[in-house]
Amino acid sequence: MELLNFIFRLGVVFAIFGFLFGLFEIGLAILTAGRKKTLVESYVLKLIKYIFLVDVTFLFCLDISGESISQYNLVLTILVLLFYFIGKLQNKQQQQAMFQMMGNGMINMQSNFNLKAEIGVILAAISVFILFVLQPQLAANPASLWFHESILNIEDTPVFGFIFKVIGFFFLLSILFKMINAFAYLISGRAFIHLNNRSSHGKKRKDDEFDDFEELN
Repeated sequence: MELLNFIFRLGVVFAIFGFLFGLFEIGLAILTAGRKKTLVESYVLKLIKYIFLVDVTFLFCLDISGESISQYNLVLTILVLLFYFIGKLQNKQQQQAMFQMMGNGMINMQSNFNLKAEIGVILAAISVFILFVLQPQLAANPASLWFHESILNIEDTPVFGFIFKVIGFFFLLSILFKMINAFAYLISGRAFIHLNNRSSHGKKRKDDEFDDFEELN
Protein backbone atom coordinates (compact mmCIF):
# COMPACT_ATOMS: atom_id res chain seq x y z
CA MET A 1 0.00 0.00 0.00
CA GLU A 2 2.90 2.32 0.77
CA LEU A 3 4.22 1.69 -2.75
CA LEU A 4 0.90 2.70 -4.32
CA ASN A 5 0.65 5.83 -2.17
CA PHE A 6 4.19 6.80 -3.13
CA ILE A 7 3.55 6.47 -6.89
CA PHE A 8 0.16 8.19 -6.55
CA ARG A 9 1.73 11.18 -4.78
CA LEU A 10 4.38 11.47 -7.47
CA GLY A 11 1.62 11.38 -10.09
CA VAL A 12 -0.12 14.33 -8.43
CA VAL A 13 3.19 16.22 -8.27
CA PHE A 14 3.91 15.57 -11.96
CA ALA A 15 0.42 16.69 -12.98
CA ILE A 16 0.49 19.96 -11.03
CA PHE A 17 4.06 20.71 -12.11
CA GLY A 18 3.05 20.18 -15.76
CA PHE A 19 0.17 22.62 -15.26
CA LEU A 20 2.41 25.30 -13.70
CA PHE A 21 5.17 24.93 -16.29
CA GLY A 22 2.50 25.00 -19.01
CA LEU A 23 1.47 28.45 -17.79
CA PHE A 24 5.10 29.53 -18.05
CA GLU A 25 5.28 28.20 -21.63
CA ILE A 26 2.09 30.07 -22.55
CA GLY A 27 3.57 33.29 -21.13
CA LEU A 28 6.79 32.68 -23.06
CA ALA A 29 4.82 32.15 -26.28
CA ILE A 30 2.98 35.45 -25.72
CA LEU A 31 6.27 37.31 -25.13
CA THR A 32 7.73 35.88 -28.35
CA ALA A 33 4.57 36.80 -30.27
CA GLY A 34 3.86 33.15 -31.05
CA ARG A 35 7.10 32.66 -32.99
CA LYS A 36 7.78 28.99 -33.73
CA LYS A 37 10.65 27.69 -31.62
CA THR A 38 13.70 26.24 -33.31
CA LEU A 39 14.79 22.69 -32.60
CA VAL A 40 17.53 23.90 -30.25
CA GLU A 41 15.16 26.23 -28.39
CA SER A 42 12.61 23.43 -27.99
CA TYR A 43 15.10 21.05 -26.40
CA VAL A 44 16.71 23.71 -24.22
CA LEU A 45 13.24 24.48 -22.84
CA LYS A 46 12.50 20.76 -22.40
CA LEU A 47 15.82 20.26 -20.60
CA ILE A 48 14.97 23.12 -18.21
CA LYS A 49 11.51 21.61 -17.65
CA TYR A 50 12.85 18.13 -16.92
CA ILE A 51 15.58 19.43 -14.60
CA PHE A 52 13.05 21.38 -12.54
CA LEU A 53 10.76 18.35 -12.53
CA VAL A 54 13.43 16.05 -11.08
CA ASP A 55 14.39 18.83 -8.66
CA VAL A 56 10.83 19.19 -7.38
CA THR A 57 10.42 15.40 -7.35
CA PHE A 58 13.49 15.10 -5.16
CA LEU A 59 12.10 17.69 -2.72
CA PHE A 60 8.80 15.81 -2.48
CA CYS A 61 10.65 12.55 -1.96
CA LEU A 62 12.19 14.16 1.12
CA ASP A 63 8.72 15.17 2.27
CA ILE A 64 7.39 11.65 1.78
CA SER A 65 10.38 9.73 3.08
CA GLY A 66 11.68 12.01 5.81
CA GLU A 67 15.08 13.66 6.02
CA SER A 68 16.74 11.09 3.74
CA ILE A 69 15.54 8.90 0.88
CA SER A 70 15.88 5.17 1.36
CA GLN A 71 17.54 3.16 -1.40
CA TYR A 72 14.21 1.47 -2.11
CA ASN A 73 12.40 4.79 -2.63
CA LEU A 74 15.36 6.11 -4.61
CA VAL A 75 15.25 3.22 -7.07
CA LEU A 76 11.46 3.45 -7.27
CA THR A 77 11.58 7.19 -7.96
CA ILE A 78 14.15 6.77 -10.74
CA LEU A 79 12.01 4.02 -12.30
CA VAL A 80 8.90 6.21 -12.16
CA LEU A 81 10.80 9.12 -13.72
CA LEU A 82 12.16 6.84 -16.45
CA PHE A 83 8.70 5.43 -17.26
CA TYR A 84 7.31 8.98 -17.31
CA PHE A 85 10.03 10.31 -19.62
CA ILE A 86 9.88 7.25 -21.90
CA GLY A 87 6.11 7.67 -22.12
CA LYS A 88 6.64 11.27 -23.24
CA LEU A 89 9.21 10.07 -25.79
CA GLN A 90 6.80 7.49 -27.19
CA ASN A 91 4.08 10.12 -27.52
CA LYS A 92 6.49 12.34 -29.45
CA GLN A 93 7.39 9.46 -31.76
CA GLN A 94 3.71 8.80 -32.45
CA GLN A 95 3.14 12.50 -33.17
CA GLN A 96 6.14 12.52 -35.51
CA ALA A 97 4.74 9.51 -37.38
CA MET A 98 1.40 11.28 -37.70
CA PHE A 99 3.05 14.46 -39.00
CA GLN A 100 4.97 12.44 -41.58
CA MET A 101 1.76 10.80 -42.78
CA MET A 102 0.04 14.17 -43.04
CA GLY A 103 3.07 15.57 -44.83
CA ASN A 104 2.39 13.16 -47.67
CA GLY A 105 -0.94 14.83 -48.26
CA MET A 106 -1.89 18.40 -49.02
CA ILE A 107 -1.04 19.75 -45.58
CA ASN A 108 2.66 20.09 -44.81
CA MET A 109 3.21 19.95 -41.07
CA GLN A 110 6.52 19.90 -39.22
CA SER A 111 7.36 18.72 -35.74
CA ASN A 112 10.41 19.60 -33.67
CA PHE A 113 11.58 16.09 -32.86
CA ASN A 114 15.03 14.56 -32.63
CA LEU A 115 15.44 11.11 -31.09
CA LYS A 116 19.04 11.63 -29.98
CA ALA A 117 18.14 14.96 -28.37
CA GLU A 118 15.15 13.38 -26.58
CA ILE A 119 17.34 10.60 -25.17
CA GLY A 120 20.04 13.10 -24.24
CA VAL A 121 17.56 15.26 -22.31
CA ILE A 122 16.23 12.22 -20.43
CA LEU A 123 19.72 11.03 -19.49
CA ALA A 124 20.68 14.55 -18.39
CA ALA A 125 17.58 14.81 -16.17
CA ILE A 126 18.23 11.43 -14.51
CA SER A 127 21.87 12.44 -13.97
CA VAL A 128 20.75 15.64 -12.27
CA PHE A 129 18.49 13.63 -9.96
CA ILE A 130 21.44 11.43 -8.98
CA LEU A 131 23.47 14.59 -8.38
CA PHE A 132 20.79 15.83 -5.98
CA VAL A 133 20.99 12.53 -4.12
CA LEU A 134 24.74 13.04 -3.69
CA GLN A 135 24.45 16.78 -2.99
CA PRO A 136 20.94 17.42 -1.54
CA GLN A 137 21.64 21.09 -0.82
CA LEU A 138 21.70 21.81 -4.57
CA ALA A 139 18.01 20.90 -4.85
CA ALA A 140 16.93 23.75 -2.56
CA ASN A 141 16.99 26.77 -4.87
CA PRO A 142 14.45 29.63 -5.14
CA ALA A 143 12.78 28.34 -8.31
CA SER A 144 12.35 24.74 -7.14
CA LEU A 145 11.16 25.90 -3.71
CA TRP A 146 8.56 28.10 -5.41
CA PHE A 147 7.32 25.14 -7.47
CA HIS A 148 7.29 23.00 -4.32
CA GLU A 149 5.24 25.53 -2.34
CA SER A 150 2.86 26.21 -5.24
CA ILE A 151 2.22 22.50 -5.77
CA LEU A 152 1.41 22.07 -2.08
CA ASN A 153 -1.00 25.02 -2.18
CA ILE A 154 -2.80 23.76 -5.30
CA GLU A 155 -2.94 20.24 -3.89
CA ASP A 156 -4.73 21.56 -0.78
CA THR A 157 -7.40 23.49 -2.71
CA PRO A 158 -10.81 21.74 -2.74
CA VAL A 159 -11.56 21.74 -6.49
CA PHE A 160 -8.17 21.84 -8.22
CA GLY A 161 -6.68 19.50 -5.66
CA PHE A 162 -9.36 16.90 -6.38
CA ILE A 163 -8.89 17.22 -10.15
CA PHE A 164 -5.15 16.66 -9.91
CA LYS A 165 -5.66 13.74 -7.53
CA VAL A 166 -7.86 12.12 -10.16
CA ILE A 167 -5.04 12.67 -12.68
CA GLY A 168 -2.63 11.19 -10.15
CA PHE A 169 -4.82 8.09 -9.86
CA PHE A 170 -4.74 7.50 -13.63
CA PHE A 171 -0.99 8.17 -13.58
CA LEU A 172 -0.68 5.44 -10.95
CA LEU A 173 -2.58 2.99 -13.16
CA SER A 174 -0.45 3.94 -16.16
CA ILE A 175 2.83 3.39 -14.28
CA LEU A 176 1.63 0.06 -12.86
CA PHE A 177 0.60 -1.21 -16.31
CA LYS A 178 3.94 -0.13 -17.78
CA MET A 179 5.84 -1.88 -14.99
CA ILE A 180 3.78 -5.06 -15.40
CA ASN A 181 4.28 -5.06 -19.17
CA ALA A 182 8.03 -4.46 -18.79
CA PHE A 183 8.44 -7.32 -16.30
CA ALA A 184 6.23 -9.61 -18.39
CA TYR A 185 8.33 -8.80 -21.44
CA LEU A 186 11.54 -9.71 -19.60
CA ILE A 187 10.15 -12.83 -17.90
CA SER A 188 8.68 -14.16 -21.15
CA GLY A 189 12.14 -14.10 -22.70
CA ARG A 190 10.98 -12.08 -25.71
CA ALA A 191 13.67 -9.49 -25.08
CA PHE A 192 16.40 -12.14 -25.32
CA ILE A 193 14.77 -13.72 -28.38
CA HIS A 194 14.74 -10.29 -30.02
CA LEU A 195 18.43 -9.80 -29.26
CA ASN A 196 19.29 -13.27 -30.56
CA ASN A 197 17.34 -12.63 -33.76
CA ARG A 198 19.19 -9.38 -34.31
CA SER A 199 22.51 -11.10 -33.65
CA SER A 200 21.66 -13.96 -36.04
CA HIS A 201 20.50 -11.50 -38.67
CA GLY A 202 23.75 -9.56 -38.38
CA LYS A 203 25.79 -12.77 -38.64
CA LYS A 204 23.80 -13.87 -41.67
CA ARG A 205 24.47 -10.57 -43.37
CA LYS A 206 28.22 -10.98 -42.74
CA ASP A 207 28.13 -14.55 -44.12
CA ASP A 208 26.28 -13.35 -47.21
CA GLU A 209 28.84 -10.64 -47.77
CA PHE A 210 31.62 -13.23 -47.47
CA ASP A 211 29.88 -15.54 -49.97
CA ASP A 212 29.58 -12.70 -52.46
CA PHE A 213 33.29 -12.02 -52.05
CA GLU A 214 34.07 -15.70 -52.73
CA GLU A 215 32.00 -15.64 -55.92
CA LEU A 216 33.90 -12.60 -57.13
CA ASN A 217 37.14 -14.52 -56.71
